[in-house]
Amino acid sequence: MGSDFNQPQRQSIVGILVMFVYSLQGYAKALWPILVIWIFKFDQINKFYLLIGIIVVFTIVGIVSYLRYLNFTFYIDHKNGEFIITEGIFNKTKTTIQLYKIQQVNINQSLIQRLVGVYELAVDTAGSNKKEGDIRAISHELALDLKVRLLENENKKNVNNDDSISTSDEISIEKTIDSEAPFIKISFLSLLKIGITSNYVKSFFVLLAFFITLFDHIKQITGRDILHDENIEDYVDKSQIATTFLMLFVIFFLAVIIINLVKTIFTYFDYKIARQKGSLLLSYGLLNAKSTIIKPEKVQITSITQNYFQKKMNVLHLKIKQATGGEKEDHKLAIEIPGCDKLEKDSILKLLFQKIPEKGVMLKPNFRKLGFSVFLTIGLPLLGFYFVRDLIIEELPTIDYFVLLFVLFIGIIQFFAFKNTRLYINDDFLILQSGAWDVTNKIILPSKIQAITTSQLFWHKNINIGSLTLHTAGGNISFQLGNFTAIKQYVNLWLYEMETSDSNWM
Repeated sequence: MGSDFNQPQRQSIVGILVMFVYSLQGYAKALWPILVIWIFKFDQINKFYLLIGIIVVFTIVGIVSYLRYLNFTFYIDHKNGEFIITEGIFNKTKTTIQLYKIQQVNINQSLIQRLVGVYELAVDTAGSNKKEGDIRAISHELALDLKVRLLENENKKNVNNDDSISTSDEISIEKTIDSEAPFIKISFLSLLKIGITSNYVKSFFVLLAFFITLFDHIKQITGRDILHDENIEDYVDKSQIATTFLMLFVIFFLAVIIINLVKTIFTYFDYKIARQKGSLLLSYGLLNAKSTIIKPEKVQITSITQNYFQKKMNVLHLKIKQATGGEKEDHKLAIEIPGCDKLEKDSILKLLFQKIPEKGVMLKPNFRKLGFSVFLTIGLPLLGFYFVRDLIIEELPTIDYFVLLFVLFIGIIQFFAFKNTRLYINDDFLILQSGAWDVTNKIILPSKIQAITTSQLFWHKNINIGSLTLHTAGGNISFQLGNFTAIKQYVNLWLYEMETSDSNWM
């Protein structure tokens, strides 16, 4: 017999511990610079006062966690068709979620939740691009039961579309999630391949920001600026500066690869994909276990990304954006499937689209797009460098060589980015290809387009070029400076399809 969700109920009692740990994590993230200073000055701190301070902080956080647990309740109001969550300590908050707006219910488990044997249930709705309801400490059985109850409205819609399926069948399917046999399992080797061949730029800037912040805090603590140390020649001979910079670059690059590798393995470990009544059930995670469902009718944009090394290794990265209903595009809500090979990719695309998308008529951008990109990324920086060159040439005589390398590197990137930018169109699909190193193909169905924006600057009219932006519930895709006559012809066809489509992407 299922649980009774008609009356307000609390989370599991161990939810107090979960809230306690999450609260400590939040304070640690907010106050980590102070913690770093305390570590460096540990010998100068009065240990008695430090111990008293720690006890006071833990006591306050414990009391707050208990009050949060005590005041957190949830229940389903079947009469009004609402899921209601109340929370708060002094300022009580009541969140009311209309059941018919619930898009997705995910059951996740972080490391601390795994240790104490509870799960998190997160509710996504069609009216927001973030989680509307979040219950952090309930049992697995209760989470599955609540998930079924919250999705009953959607199950009934499916029943109406297919009379051969009963509500009891839906509940049975939901309750046997763990027994679904995966038809795709991303191997550990595939994760290794993806980990060492992706996200270089993102990880580079994250690592760079970390070191700059670290050096800044060291300067505040010691009063010494390591980045502008006048006695740096005491550590590095002038004749070996170039070699030292090269070694630092290699070490930095290896650190980026290691960060990518560790992050990929920890995030996507034991990645399994199973079929669940025409949908995809995804489960993955080493420390933070997650599970989510992809419904083909709600898929808006499907991205396939692959670079040269990944192509040689026969791996690629899939990213799927479902309808969120939020005003802003949120990349964190995209569902990622890393490490697929070509056959696995085709299997997923067939389930999502009933066939493999093919590239049709090709539209390519005018060469002026390349010129404008070069002006923004090379021309303007060089202009700025011209005005400050005399100020820095004495401190860094080799700056001209770095500028030359910068121009060559950015020039090559912009050339390949222009070469790879294409819009492919056929009767069933639109595929936007873009990227210099990581080449991405974004696939959308014309019936999923919500709005279309075309633009043309007045000096582009004589050469008949313009830009196109397609708006969907999962984000926008843009194609710039293509043949404007061809763009307008396809826009008319898409507008007609939008008006006549009965697609239920919600």
